[in-house]
Amino acid sequence: MDLTLIETMPLGDIDGDRTEQFLPLSVVRDRLARTWTLEDIPFTTGGPARYVRVRETGGRIGFITPLTHNFCETCNRVRVTCTGTLYMCLGQEDATDLRAPLRSSESDEPLYRAIEDAISRKPKGHDFAIGRLASTPAIGRHMSVTGG
Repeated sequence: MDLTLIETMPLGDIDGDRTEQFLPLSVVRDRLARTWTLEDIPFTTGGPARYVRVRETGGRIGFITPLTHNFCETCNRVRVTCTGTLYMCLGQEDATDLRAPLRSSESDEPLYRAIEDAISRKPKGHDFAIGRLASTPAIGRHMSVTGG
């Protein structure tokens, strides 16, 4: 069995204190390592998870750590919402509306230019933090707005 866990991400306003929900995956990994032998492996799915193999079972565990170990240096993801908005990063508000270039021409060229321009602005890192930002989330939109 393969598992992927993920740390809470400070997206959107919620009731309650996110720090009460936050469990660093470094702590989870340390607790698992008390019982199991965890070996770092180069396995990748192209996403942000860092994988280990559990020697005793042969299973894999993927850790997605947006807060304790920024994974931005390997991120190759962008997101398009159902309304045609392209976000270059979950942890940034910068976005491009793809509807206008889609509607502006029968050619795909305006769309290609809009996407290339957006990708050129893809940030090198996100602004996720826990504990530093008082009671406000890093990003105002909820994950359900972005999708994924």
